[in-house]
Amino acid sequence: MVDSMRLWAMAWRNVWRNRRRTLVTMGAMTFGLLAMILYAGLVEGYLIGLERNVLDLEMGDVQIHEPTFRRKPSLYKIIEDDQRIIGELDDAGYPASARLLGPALAAAGDVSAGVSLRGLDPLRDASVSEIGDHVAEGQWLDSGDDHGVVIGRKLARILDVQVGDELILLSQGADGSTANDAYRVRGILRGVADGVDRAGIFMIDAAFRELMVLDRGAHQIIVRRPKHVPLADAEAFVQQVAGDDEALSWKGLAPTMARMLESTRGAMLAMYGIIYIGIGMLILNTMLMAVLERVREFGVLKAIGVGPLRLFQLVMAESAVMSGVATAAGIGLSVFPLMYLRTSGVDLSSLIGEATIAGIAVDPIWRAEINANTFVTPVFTMLFIVLFAVLYPAIRAALIRPVVAMRQD
Repeated sequence: MVDSMRLWAMAWRNVWRNRRRTLVTMGAMTFGLLAMILYAGLVEGYLIGLERNVLDLEMGDVQIHEPTFRRKPSLYKIIEDDQRIIGELDDAGYPASARLLGPALAAAGDVSAGVSLRGLDPLRDASVSEIGDHVAEGQWLDSGDDHGVVIGRKLARILDVQVGDELILLSQGADGSTANDAYRVRGILRGVADGVDRAGIFMIDAAFRELMVLDRGAHQIIVRRPKHVPLADAEAFVQQVAGDDEALSWKGLAPTMARMLESTRGAMLAMYGIIYIGIGMLILNTMLMAVLERVREFGVLKAIGVGPLRLFQLVMAESAVMSGVATAAGIGLSVFPLMYLRTSGVDLSSLIGEATIAGIAVDPIWRAEINANTFVTPVFTMLFIVLFAVLYPAIRAALIRPVVAMRQD
């Protein structure tokens, strides 16, 4: 214990013998760590925001359909046993909600557009989707309002309607009859996804069934998994409950988005590597200079009985002191910027407007996410690079020959 304390005390004194060089090195390490923590927080926020839009607003974790529905949608391709499936999933702790889907023509004044009708139970749907909290104008659906609908933001502009205006919906019912009725716009959504924004019309399930003369079944069941259950396991369980119907996770439903999220995480790691390699070269140069300047000192230490391992430990301890101070400073300096970026974010609305990625709307306010990954990955990456960079100078110090070292000017 005493020897260890002496080692660290000597390392601390040696670090500050050349104050300017030490401050420059620790400053570079601190700045690099600070930049990477902020970068990690913003990237995590970006990825989590995109994934949240996919899961919470549009897809859920897993969806169930009639086996051929996704390839060729039809009003007649329904999940016959939807109530049993939902009941079993609820009992297993998997919130689930059925949706009804169908095409129609919407008209307002002299303007018309093809739309996609989506019937749902507002109370049950709230357990699997947060789209009810995504209303920009007006209100979300109410089970007591059979003729109130909520529409996508771009569709509202196409039809030139506002909250309170009337829409006429025209389609063909399941019995072959003409389906038409008048509805009132209860609300207009914020950006969700291209399909919803341009053509989505939400109504309560009872109104959909009455309009389309569909008295049973469902076209889609959205399922959410318990947080502790991996997505693949959840998909397998839902498929088992669904029986002959098709169950797919969101990654199977939106493979482009899934690949994009994975590639973005890979790009983040590549950025870590580029910046920290630069920091590692700086540390290598600094520690190597420190060793070369102290060759005679190391020679004397070895001459009086200090072993190679002890010299190796001393150089490693000096780098550990600098890394520790830089890490503490980098984390400390990142707290307030991260808090600001998490709450206020960066407003990119003037640059990206209503941009979408893989059909999913992007929030123009870019916010950071603060979690373990925000700090752990940057810190451990930096410490690994520092350890790797200081090995050569430490080994060189340990292998110094006393006679040669003491003769060096």
